[in-house]
Amino acid sequence: MTTGSIVVLSNPAADKDAHHTLAVASARLREHGLRIAHIAADSVEESIALARHAVEDGVDGIVAVGGDGIAWQAWQATATTGTPVGIVPAGTGNDLARVLGIPHDPAEAAEVIAAGRRRTIDLGRVSSDHGPDQWFGTVLAGGFDALVTDRANRMKWPRGRLRYNAATVVELVNLRLLPYRITFDDEPPIELDATLVAVGNASTYGGGMRIAPGALLDDGLLDVVVATSANRSRLLRLFPTVYRGTHVDLPEVMVRRARRVRLECPGITVYADGEPLRPLPVDVEAVPGAGTVLVRDR
Repeated sequence: MTTGSIVVLSNPAADKDAHHTLAVASARLREHGLRIAHIAADSVEESIALARHAVEDGVDGIVAVGGDGIAWQAWQATATTGTPVGIVPAGTGNDLARVLGIPHDPAEAAEVIAAGRRRTIDLGRVSSDHGPDQWFGTVLAGGFDALVTDRANRMKWPRGRLRYNAATVVELVNLRLLPYRITFDDEPPIELDATLVAVGNASTYGGGMRIAPGALLDDGLLDVVVATSANRSRLLRLFPTVYRGTHVDLPEVMVRRARRVRLECPGITVYADGEPLRPLPVDVEAVPGAGTVLVRDR
């Protein structure tokens, strides 16, 4: 993408480091002759609406400067359109950037965008009887992990992976089994009690937790991970193994792959890419090739 126009999405409430990242990346993109328009809206809804207008007007790309939540905004505007999304990591988790191999240095990330190498990936599509469809790139959290994400989003300190670890410890106090009804593709639904339910389009969330270690961005499938233990000490021992992806070998963890999954459970709001979506029940589907990203040359 050595010429053309791009729209840059960022969070106006981000910290000084994120604003520095934005400035460095923007300067490097301009050095490559790209025309930049910035969107730093007062609300997520406004940011998405402006990005959608830009895509409809034929912008050459959307650049998300921030974490997975900013990339999530980009997906709401670009899914199934073929408009590429570039990523400059500047958030808490940065899981999509990690999976795609995007460099953390803002100047290097800008070079990846300027080079213009495209890759199509699957996106997860979330639908229900209430509200429009929503898209995600990494993982949908639908249990204890959703409560952890909610708390982590409200915390100001610590940063990165440690924020999720701290939120996990706090939420363990209220840990309980929840009654789920889960339907995979066209199979009969199953009912079980669980604490954690994650639906992976990608393999990681929460700043590098390999919650769905076998998930691939381009296989047309979702990896559904369910933990059925409510034992606090066992879950505390489980979480370090999540960073290695070895938790899936534990007897209380079930992993299923499916093109579509329906989750039902009272009182749970699902999160995806770290963003709150809607209460259960929801239907989640892997949509092959729905996303286009700018990645480094192999």
